[in-house]
Amino acid sequence: MNENEIITLIVSAEKDGMRLDAFVSGERENLSRNYAQQLIEDGMVSVEGLTETSKKRKLKAGETVEIEFPEPKELAVEAQNIPINIVYEDDDVIVVDKPRGMVVHPSAGNYDGTLVNAIMYHCGDKLSSINGVVRPGIVHRIDKDTSGLLMIAKNNKAHESLAAQLKDHSCTRVYTALVYDNIKEDEITIDEPIGRDEKNRLRRAVWGSNMKDAVTHVRVEKRYGKYTLVTARLETGRTHQIRVHMAYIKHPLVGDMTYGPKKQTINTDGQMLHAGVLGFVHPGTGEYMEFTSELPEYFKEVLCKLEKMEK
Repeated sequence: MNENEIITLIVSAEKDGMRLDAFVSGERENLSRNYAQQLIEDGMVSVEGLTETSKKRKLKAGETVEIEFPEPKELAVEAQNIPINIVYEDDDVIVVDKPRGMVVHPSAGNYDGTLVNAIMYHCGDKLSSINGVVRPGIVHRIDKDTSGLLMIAKNNKAHESLAAQLKDHSCTRVYTALVYDNIKEDEITIDEPIGRDEKNRLRRAVWGSNMKDAVTHVRVEKRYGKYTLVTARLETGRTHQIRVHMAYIKHPLVGDMTYGPKKQTINTDGQMLHAGVLGFVHPGTGEYMEFTSELPEYFKEVLCKLEKMEK
């Protein structure tokens, strides 16, 4: 699974006419112009959905720019005293409720302030080493702007067990999402393979290159006229799977600037997606365990506004 971080930006009026390399380098602290130019040359930047390899490209106000930051091969990761919500912990596993806006592990442009930095402070060296120094203990991840539950392995044996469960699709992972338009069916199963978008390497797409099977089971929880609240159960776990599948059936996630409309009707800081249920067989005891996370405040506030609009 691709672990690169992707950010989506809208060119402001103040930056109208700015060169692409200057724009990219200005979006992260300590990101040099040379590094920005390298990202552009490597095809890691797109403008208006098309990969752009010219560093001199002049941007226009309102244009959408997507930047993919590749995962570093080697990176010294430091423990940081960052508060995290630990739902469960024992000698093998930690279950964390990740807040929206937190990156799971360090990558270019996000060297600290991540969940890994926080977990290292909490656990010290008691984390699995299978995924190396950049991702100690990390078995799976959720996007920066997705909130919710993650399982973390404290030793290699536990890591192997949890990774095997993910691979054979025996874990329970249920997300809550707010999507555009009214879904008429009460339940939908989307069984469409996902790969890299051949026109834009920063996106994933149904029937893209190097595609893999992807299955999402969607259930309508409540309809709000022009919006629908759904739960989505992952049978597989491809990058951006729910976001791609919902966009494919013409119901993109509210707040999703990568797969949804450029002009959002509800102001949010990212896609409305929360990992609310996580279940797995404990790698030590063999007991099935399941955890739930309430919708965060940002999600509840949006739903509250929709409720009022209906009255």
